[in-house]
Amino acid sequence: MSVTDRTGWPAKGTPPVEDLGHDVFSIDTRMSGYDGITAAYLIRSERPCLVETGTARSAPTVRAALTGLGIGADDLATIVVTHIHLDHAGGVGDLAAAYPRAQIVVHERGARHLVDPAKLVDSARRVFGAAMDTVFGELVPTPAARVSTVGDSGSVDLGGGRRLDSYYSPGHAQHHIGLVDSSTGDLFVGDAAGIYISEIDLVRAATPPPDFDLETSLASLDRFAELQPSRLLFSHFGPVSAVGDVLARSKEELRLWVEQVREVRPGAADLDHAVALLRARTAERYAALYANASLDERFEVLSSIEANISGISRYLDRNAAG
Repeated sequence: MSVTDRTGWPAKGTPPVEDLGHDVFSIDTRMSGYDGITAAYLIRSERPCLVETGTARSAPTVRAALTGLGIGADDLATIVVTHIHLDHAGGVGDLAAAYPRAQIVVHERGARHLVDPAKLVDSARRVFGAAMDTVFGELVPTPAARVSTVGDSGSVDLGGGRRLDSYYSPGHAQHHIGLVDSSTGDLFVGDAAGIYISEIDLVRAATPPPDFDLETSLASLDRFAELQPSRLLFSHFGPVSAVGDVLARSKEELRLWVEQVREVRPGAADLDHAVALLRARTAERYAALYANASLDERFEVLSSIEANISGISRYLDRNAAG
């Protein structure tokens, strides 16, 4: 199978790759054809490791980047995903087939969905509809023998005494882990700290259904702070050195979004109305984002206000029922 058989691209030319130092490289997966919204990371150690895969449709872009970084089919030792949402792990099956010696590492709560993704894909298709084909693509099953799991903590051998230590960090998803590079102190945050829009230095919450939980999310961010990482490597998008400031802003955003949705819901006729109300209420806070139509569009594709409201509404309903 050629690398373009199951996709609508790869991107033209060389995929965007940034050298972050210490043999760590960010790879722009070009999700939905956009630059700068979803990153994978290569740790080019003695045992090369890919953190995150992007969507299934992004798999050819990631493969091209790995080839450009000197990683052949038999070189990749490990593929680790922070969680199994399709913008992070949708390419696992494709890349597992392309790199037959790579072991796939995931939290134990997500492993079965990589082996048998039917339920996950069906659920995603109900939520995203036609966007499943245009944005994500189908998650291909991964053989069970290729999948390793971690629980509350774990470790991935990067060779030469270097490790990637995992820390369970639910709240965004029940199967979410953060990952710390023992050599650099870099913390791969997945979606636990939300999204970071570097162009305008903006942190925004990511609270999709079905698992979002405010208290658990805040506890995970506290745990990240306790790890005292040197940098945060966001899957959306890129490296951040102002660790304490950004983690504090992430917590503030989560609290803000929950409070805003709590206040908006009673007066909203439907979800579209709730989105309009919330955009109006955050117009000043996110003025730089809303004023930039192309930037706003890119990050709505990635983490829409509608999805955030839906996740928070589900959380509020659970709390009310409980």
